[in-house]
Amino acid sequence: MQRLCDETKPACSKCIRHAIECDFLSTSAISSASSSLASSPSKPSKAQFRFKPSKFQSGECKPKHEISEPSSQTASTEADCKSPSTLLQTQDTLSFADLRLFHHFVTETYRTITDETTDHNRVWQTHFPQWGFTSPSIFHLMLALAALHLGYLHPEVRDQYVMQADDHFTFGIRSVSAILSSLNSENCQSIYVSAVLICFVYFAHGPKPGEYLVFSETGKAEWLILMRGVRSILISSHDKIFTGVLQIQPDPAIQGVSPLLQEELREHQSHIKEFQRFIEAQTGGRSTRQFDVDALENLLEMFEEAYRCRSSGKDGVILMPSVVGWIYRRPEEFIGLLEEKEPLSLIVLAYWCILLKFMRSSWFMVAWDRHVITGIRESLGAEFQQWIEWPVSVICD
Repeated sequence: MQRLCDETKPACSKCIRHAIECDFLSTSAISSASSSLASSPSKPSKAQFRFKPSKFQSGECKPKHEISEPSSQTASTEADCKSPSTLLQTQDTLSFADLRLFHHFVTETYRTITDETTDHNRVWQTHFPQWGFTSPSIFHLMLALAALHLGYLHPEVRDQYVMQADDHFTFGIRSVSAILSSLNSENCQSIYVSAVLICFVYFAHGPKPGEYLVFSETGKAEWLILMRGVRSILISSHDKIFTGVLQIQPDPAIQGVSPLLQEELREHQSHIKEFQRFIEAQTGGRSTRQFDVDALENLLEMFEEAYRCRSSGKDGVILMPSVVGWIYRRPEEFIGLLEEKEPLSLIVLAYWCILLKFMRSSWFMVAWDRHVITGIRESLGAEFQQWIEWPVSVICD
């Protein structure tokens, strides 16, 4: 039978390649292994499978809901992220916890971020994990999202998974930052995927006090900064990104609005148009009001699109292009009004929050609608509260 170890000194080349601890490095190890097998031939050794400490993840105890084994991880070694070549070295060694996260992503997490009935190229299940082998940013961000998904599924040990996610998220951000300045036709797809994963991880972390996606109590909104990054990548490389396996395919299942949902849609549209008329009456020659009117006009289209999706039984993450796309298409002048907490613009955003509610079925969008509408309500004066009664009643019912 072929031996796994070639006994090369000072360390077995095969063991190095497979990132396992070599039992033939010392005679004591050989003696210990031999005596263990002799004394209990039918009982497998606990050291049968061993992995080197991760270079990019701090050692943590395994979650209590899983079978616990002795861990060889003791510390975190920070990777050098100065160049793509050194970034690739961070993947040479994986911890057992990393493999667990990778397995969870390719078996469970990917299902929560794609519609498998239309993803004929199996982009999230196959291609992106494969890209992760040569793109450290995608690899780390996939593991970060998988860790947060496990934390959602096992809330009793969520804090442990959040720590794992934060480690991978940090390295994912560093990795993509290292190559962002060299954006070209060859790497634009992987950089775009990394940017999308960063946004997903942000949502999966859950709402933060004082951070309301598009405006903040403490300065620039974190998510808005991420969105601007995605937009800059798309503007410079749109046609090169959406080719090959990323080419956008229409969903034939999405047709018109179901008769069962038409009345509900008309009710939303009625309230939006009423507020639109109020804004037009308040214009008074102010050009800034036109940004609010245009935003509401486009929001009516997004509601129509969302209800076509819902009529075909699709919501949650499937609505992401419509919901996030509305923010993406807004001009900087309108975004600036939101950042300044301009009352009428905030009311427009309150109606957008209804679309966030339709995404609740996605695990990483839970609570975001209530969080943002609460921030809007707290930022508006008493004279404007009547204009958000409808979105508040829809979201907080």
